[in-house]
Amino acid sequence: MNELRFDGQVAVVTGAGRGLGRRHALLLAERGARVVNDLGGSVTGAGSGGDPAIDTAEEIRNSGGQAVADTNSVTTPEGGQAIIDAALETWGRVDILVNNAGTVGDAAFDDMTEDRLSPLVDVHLKGAFFVTRPAWNVMRRQNFGRIVNTCSAAGILGAPRMSNYGAAKTGLIGLTRVLAAEAAGLDIKVNAVAPVAATRMMDYSMGSAAEIDSPQAEELMRPFLDRLDPALVSPVVAFLAHAQCPVSGEIYTVGGGHVSRFFIGRTKGYYNPTLSIEDVHAHLDQIRDPAEHTVPAGAAEEMADIYQAIIAG
Repeated sequence: MNELRFDGQVAVVTGAGRGLGRRHALLLAERGARVVNDLGGSVTGAGSGGDPAIDTAEEIRNSGGQAVADTNSVTTPEGGQAIIDAALETWGRVDILVNNAGTVGDAAFDDMTEDRLSPLVDVHLKGAFFVTRPAWNVMRRQNFGRIVNTCSAAGILGAPRMSNYGAAKTGLIGLTRVLAAEAAGLDIKVNAVAPVAATRMMDYSMGSAAEIDSPQAEELMRPFLDRLDPALVSPVVAFLAHAQCPVSGEIYTVGGGHVSRFFIGRTKGYYNPTLSIEDVHAHLDQIRDPAEHTVPAGAAEEMADIYQAIIAG
């Protein structure tokens, strides 16, 4: 099997000071990429600073790679531009962007205030937007780019006490799908990963849940968590960032060495040109039946499915 490498390419990895982002940056650098790694700080966002980013860059350089640390925040347009500028000023290009920066702040929805919501939207969703925007302009000019966004099963599938995190992360799915559609015809691929890894973020969320539900929960889960090495997520991120990646607009879940694809499907459903509330009630099982589902590639394909159902009816 030929080794997939990134020689001559420049990768920007946000939140690469610690956790998953650090692992992504180390693997990309090991395979030849020149890396700009952005800050990593407290899992809750408090006390974030530049030291972890500097440490990761130094670790890459000590291993013979090339890296620079950037300490700007992703939460402002100016910060996002500065991060991409760091790559351009150092190496003159941007080929890969991994939007990994994130924080948590779990609480029951009853207690989910604006003060808990806004910081997560700012980092996860706005942060990805603010860094991607200047990178997108560069990628369009050079007709090449790979963008990998970090979403979460907490939003795709739902998880208690994570309405702020789940909402912000799932916004990234919409951004991924739209950018993939806009990049059709260009050699720009935009995909997302939903990682499952034993990181500080998972420890925080599990500890928060255990305080409410069961003090023994984390202890019972520990043998499983010990197999969720964050380094086992990075190969999927790196493949989606590689020039040979053929897919775009897709979501991959990865944990402990297992990889699979999440997809957005549409059931065959039920059609009645005089549809009523009672029809929906009476045919709910048919509406929900996934047996003959399809996976539309975009809004136009879904419209085509609706058109076919109407014509056939």
